[in-house]
Amino acid sequence: ENKYLFMATKKGIVNKTSIMEYANIRKSGLQAINLRDDDDLIEVKVTDNTKDIFLVTKHGQCIRFNENDVRAMGRTATGVKGITLSKGDHVVSMDLISNGTDLLVVSEKGFGKRTETEEYRPQIRAGKGIKTYNINSKTGKLVGATLVDEDDEMMMINSNGVLIRIRVNEISIFGRVTSGVKLMKTDEEVEVVSIAKLKGEEE
Repeated sequence: ENKYLFMATKKGIVNKTSIMEYANIRKSGLQAINLRDDDDLIEVKVTDNTKDIFLVTKHGQCIRFNENDVRAMGRTATGVKGITLSKGDHVVSMDLISNGTDLLVVSEKGFGKRTETEEYRPQIRAGKGIKTYNINSKTGKLVGATLVDEDDEMMMINSNGVLIRIRVNEISIFGRVTSGVKLMKTDEEVEVVSIAKLKGEEE
């Protein structure tokens, strides 16, 4: 009864719904969020109404706010603004503070880094956030972000379908306004398209 589904969309909209609303799911499914025509659902996490939320955007912005800034809504609600986006920007990741001690980000050109979560002060929901990555022509824009611990591993896949696996403790820690180091080889025609975290105890 005290659990929620916390959702985030590409356009920076967030929604929190009691898990009790999904107690009886039909074979055809249930509508979980009322998406606008130009928006997509990108992430859903189970929360307990106590967590800080991290939203990271393609242009390297990050906002941290407490989920209590978002009231619980019905399944068919559109939600509220989680972050104010600049023109052409969109959210690439949503995560919970309980999922790691560092924020790991990866760019199109295979660059990445970890930054300690203490560098991200909590803000009020719907702000523009703060810079979490220094984007330039060498790095490309961000494709993914996730909160990690030292014993986790990361998988990265490129547009050619090549996948690599890296230990998180091999990825350097840098400050927010930096570009990190090269994690995966890319070229003009091949870019990183997605990342995924493997928890330390998983095989």
